[in-house]
Amino acid sequence: MNTIPQPISEFLAGKRFAVAGVSRDHGQAANAIFQRLKDSGYEVFPLNPNASELEGTRCYADVSSLPGVIDGVIIATHPDKSDEIVKQCADRGIPHVWFHRSIGNGSLSQKALDECRARGVKAIVGGCPLMFCGRVDFFHKWMCRWLQWRGRVPK
Repeated sequence: MNTIPQPISEFLAGKRFAVAGVSRDHGQAANAIFQRLKDSGYEVFPLNPNASELEGTRCYADVSSLPGVIDGVIIATHPDKSDEIVKQCADRGIPHVWFHRSIGNGSLSQKALDECRARGVKAIVGGCPLMFCGRVDFFHKWMCRWLQWRGRVPK
């Protein structure tokens, strides 16, 4: 991909991120996002209230327990959890969230998007960092173009 859309470029300019939805099941999208960000040199923290360690890294139960300044949160959870995560981000002063989504709603709920708008949190709706960060594989390049064509990822 030649150009990265401005909202995504702004998001990825950060250095410290959390990924909500990292799981004991290594095949989950959140785990792949966590690993790619980590491999790309970002400091990344997994969020999951049901684990103390995931992917060999200390896991945090919620946004308020994360250490230091966090530049953004990737939300890759069930949509019924996303509005609470947005509230926690807003309370913590985290300026950006990225709702993981390819086909279907992904992690996005209207309630979460409304919360972003009401609380001044910048939201990226659709796609995932695997389409823009580090070495992007053919599948994610193709999926990104297709989702952009469909209006489901920022152009």
